[in-house]
Amino acid sequence: MDVSARELRDRLHGALIAAAATPMTAAGEVDLDVVSRYLAGLVADGASALAVLAHTGRGPYLAPDVRAAVIGRAVALGVPVLAGVGGSDDPALAPEQARVAAELGADGVLVFPSAGDRVALHEAVWQASRLPMIAFDLYTMPCPQGTMRELLAHPGVAGLKTALLTDAIGCQRAIALTREAGRLAITGEDRMFGPSLLWGAQAALVGIAAASVGVTAAVLRAYRDCGLRAFEEASGRLDRLAEVTFTEPMEGYVQRMLWLAAAEGRIPESHAADPYGPPLPKEERAVVVAAAGVAGPRACAPAG
Repeated sequence: MDVSARELRDRLHGALIAAAATPMTAAGEVDLDVVSRYLAGLVADGASALAVLAHTGRGPYLAPDVRAAVIGRAVALGVPVLAGVGGSDDPALAPEQARVAAELGADGVLVFPSAGDRVALHEAVWQASRLPMIAFDLYTMPCPQGTMRELLAHPGVAGLKTALLTDAIGCQRAIALTREAGRLAITGEDRMFGPSLLWGAQAALVGIAAASVGVTAAVLRAYRDCGLRAFEEASGRLDRLAEVTFTEPMEGYVQRMLWLAAAEGRIPESHAADPYGPPLPKEERAVVVAAAGVAGPRACAPAG
């Protein structure tokens, strides 16, 4: 493993990496001051690192100048920053996106899965940027086991994020293979969050931390410090929130998290739109906000 990948792996061990949304208007306009305040709030409320321009951040849809500006605002906060690269119809864009992220001071890249040669894509990203990479096993395009082994053997891969949604066996396999390879096993399993920690995940990179970030931070804290009962209670609160935010249509979760971010005062209503997701019934918003209202994090005393 390259020294840069090893250093990022160790730096992110135990971290809550918020998969941040990109606040925008219904027309797709981004206000960078809104972005800065939003990202700073996630860090203040418990995120120890940020993933910008990822699936939650609608990175594949954003123009290069907007992408660069969002990365710059995240880097200015002084926490580790991962930038999402790839994910568009043209996988050739990913290496250039990674090169720009490196110039702007990102600490690593989260590489979207592609329909083509994933190993070749990661190698191209690595050669273009020399930024350590997080591989991505996503439910819309699961990674074949043989390909996963090849990715985990790449010197620039620091870890792998699994986000398989309902595939418990696939999640367990990905975590096991990642740890066997000496890489960082990262859960992106918003609907299997507590179980994925018990299965061996060593860090979290989740869209449910795009708002109500303290709910997610409380689960990690309870798992690490507070004993089984506290972990069970914290996981239950997160599960109740995930049940109404990560549900069909699944791509609607971005809009639901933006609703929560607005309800929490993190972003203005004018910038709580997801123009790239499916339309959702207006009455759903009240259900989501109500679930967040009863799912607030609680402090715990360390076990023992």
